[in-house]
This record gives sequence, structure tokens and C-alpha cells, in this order.
Amino acid sequence: MASAGRYLEIADSLRERIDGGEWEPGDNLPIHTELAKEYGVSRNVVAAAIKKLESEERVWAVPRRGTIVRHRQRRAIMRTNVVRRNTRHVANGEEVAAGYSFPAAQGNELWVHHTEPDVSEVPMTDARLAHMLNVKVGAKILRRLRVTGPPDEPPFQISATWIHPRGVADAPRVKEPYGTGPGAWLDRLEESGHGPIEWMERRRARMPEPAEAGLLKVPTSLPVWEIVRIGYSAKDENAIEVTQVIIPSDRMEEVSRLMRDESARWPHEETGADGPPVAGRGKDSN
Repeated sequence: MASAGRYLEIADSLRERIDGGEWEPGDNLPIHTELAKEYGVSRNVVAAAIKKLESEERVWAVPRRGTIVRHRQRRAIMRTNVVRRNTRHVANGEEVAAGYSFPAAQGNELWVHHTEPDVSEVPMTDARLAHMLNVKVGAKILRRLRVTGPPDEPPFQISATWIHPRGVADAPRVKEPYGTGPGAWLDRLEESGHGPIEWMERRRARMPEPAEAGLLKVPTSLPVWEIVRIGYSAKDENAIEVTQVIIPSDRMEEVSRLMRDESARWPHEETGADGPPVAGRGKDSN
């Protein structure tokens, strides 16, 4: 029973050290072996103390990252279905409208990269995405991979854009990680004859892959939203790009305005798509 009490003492000590600023949000705690040596206990006792702090949402275990101090405030963003023109770009010292603000990133808040952007041709191994983009599984497709979010916050989303080879051929600047100009790759595609691009989204909840959890600095036990945005070219009405966005489930709330179908208009009709009123419940029934 002594070890039972000891793990609570260690949890209290670690909590005090976190509150005292020894480790800031986003920092890693020392590995279990080091903490066990420091406190003179077994790794199991340290693991129990860490588990206690996890239950209090003070830390969480992140694949390939270790135990990370949680941000006390993880801001959630309200996500609608509106796409706006982006005014966050600056050219010659002046703001310019270019590119688009999709629902998860709306507003003029400048988001930052949490990892170095990667733009490279890689095999398309996801059969679902390959079908959406109409390419063969295993084909090498240009992928733009970014991990972004508001400044001074943990990563908000992983965004992987796959651009169809015909789009790369028409707008070769989409291969540049930074120097694509205001509006970036979407403006370059539209300027090359594929605009205006129209989008459709498919959304689902799932558990994160270990690599995704590591990039987002969340545990694999936290579900994520997977949002797949398919961009259709105005030139041939076929998919020109597919973007997969992964967002921790605690960072986003969806807001949708419900629209009435013609059959649900007010005032109601006496009869409708479901047929005449149920027998015995008409106007004259008591």
C-alpha cells in the first residue's frame, strides 16, 4: 500500500512543478526511467502517477513524443460551410485578397506551420483518396503536406493536398513549397484554366493513426475529424485536387443551418409525400 500512496505523492509533486512553470504547455516530461530514478521508485509507480495526471487532463501520452504537458485552453473553432476569399496575404507591404479561407481557418488570423511543409511526389496508397482523385493506387502524385494552426497554440490540423498530374502540368508552380505567390497553389490552378473550382466535402470521425497523433501532439485515444475536400475543375468537371484534413475532435464544432425541403414548408399541406392523413386523425376527428 506504500507504493499506492507514493504514486499520489509523485503526481502532486509533478503537478506543482508544472504549475510552477518548470515545464510549459507542449513540453515533454522526463522519461519514466529518469523520473523513477529522481523519485527513487519503480517505473510502475511513475506510470501510475502519470496516469493520474492524464485523468486530470494535465498531461497526455503522445506516440513517438512521450508525455506532453497539455495546454489548459485548447480553443475550439466553429466550422460552417462557407468559403471566403483570404485577405491575410501581404504584397509590397499591403494586404491583398488571394486564395481562400476554408471553414476551419476562417478569419484574418495568421496560422503558422508547426513542421516544415513537404511538397513531393509520393505513392498514393489510400484507395479511397485515389478513387476520389481518379488515379491508380500506387501512382506517384504530388502531395502538399502541412501541419498548421493559430500561433501560440498546439497544432490544429494536418492538411495533405493531392494534386492531379494534369493540374501539375498546367500549373507547375504548385510544386513550390513557399514561392507560389499570393493565394498559393489554388490560385495557380484556377489561373491555369481550372477555375472556378467547386468543392464538395466528406466528413467522418475516426481514431488517429500513430503518426497523425504524433504530429497533432494528441494521444491515439482521442478521436479525430477526417475532412476530405474534393476540388472539381471548371475545365473538365473532374477532380483536380483532393485535400485530406485531420483535426482533433476537441478542437472543432460544426455548425449547420438547417433548410426546409419543399415538402416541409409552412403552412403544411393536407397531403404530402407520405400520403393522406392517417385514418381517424383528419380535421373532423375528435
